[in-house]
Amino acid sequence: MKFVLPGGTGQVGSVLRRALAAQGHEVVVLGRRPAGAGEVGWDGRTLGAWAEEVDGSDVVINLAGRSVSCRYTPENLKAMMDSRVDSARVVGEAIGAAVRPPKVWLQMSTATVYAHRFDAANDEETGVVGGNEPDVPGYWGFSVDIATAWERELEKADTPHTRKVALRSAMVMSPDRGGVFDVLSWLARLGLGGPVAGGAQYVSWIHDRDFVRAVEFLVERDDLAGPVNLAAPAPLPQRGFMRALRSAWGVPVGLPATRWMAELGAFALRSDTELLLKSRRVVPGRLLAAGFTFDHPHWPGAADDLVRRHRRQR
Repeated sequence: MKFVLPGGTGQVGSVLRRALAAQGHEVVVLGRRPAGAGEVGWDGRTLGAWAEEVDGSDVVINLAGRSVSCRYTPENLKAMMDSRVDSARVVGEAIGAAVRPPKVWLQMSTATVYAHRFDAANDEETGVVGGNEPDVPGYWGFSVDIATAWERELEKADTPHTRKVALRSAMVMSPDRGGVFDVLSWLARLGLGGPVAGGAQYVSWIHDRDFVRAVEFLVERDDLAGPVNLAAPAPLPQRGFMRALRSAWGVPVGLPATRWMAELGAFALRSDTELLLKSRRVVPGRLLAAGFTFDHPHWPGAADDLVRRHRRQR
């Protein structure tokens, strides 16, 4: 099959590209700075020659969007919103205009669309969309606004011959350099991987190989459309998440961090504390109901596997 990956130059795109190419699929990555074979240029906003790659393809997986690992300044928040909405809109235009449109469009979204909560897990049917939670910073609602605007572009795209799925993905954990697992591992190995602000906030995640398997599952299942949570079925509080990661690395102690310490650390890393402090308790209701099974459903085993692969790659 032919897969087209708009915005496929980042960590998640690299994970998918390697896996799909290894299985013999043709993979075309659309990026702003194409660097080699299998990469085609686009600006993420306007139709161009790149749309010829979409016409006749089998699957489009749109991953485009400015990284959320940044300071949440007004300029960065606008770039995060515009890059997601514009790319989803123009991908929809390309699919709608195609003579031979792809059979499925998987549009990246985010599990951050759900509310900051501790009491129950969010699945697709009963989950609570965030944005109005009490006692959280007001600007956290902007992440929810981005997610809902992102998915709105998918919903309104006129693509009658193409099934559409919104991938409400948790953090994809892979051993790739610079990915979220790499950054968290660096902190753990420095002895800084303790509970943050008490560590009760939930962490949702998915092992990279389960992420790929879930994508393949969704491509083949013609009966699944709309939002689908891509997250392991066992989210856990941040204190337990980091304890398991430290154990996988053989690090016995992780220094705790208060909220103000987290603010300082996020500033130093040019990131934002929402990524650390928001409780993301998300479960894959639709995947499980459809019969998908996870190879890595629990974090301790997943962390052990990722650490082994990380060491081999270094």
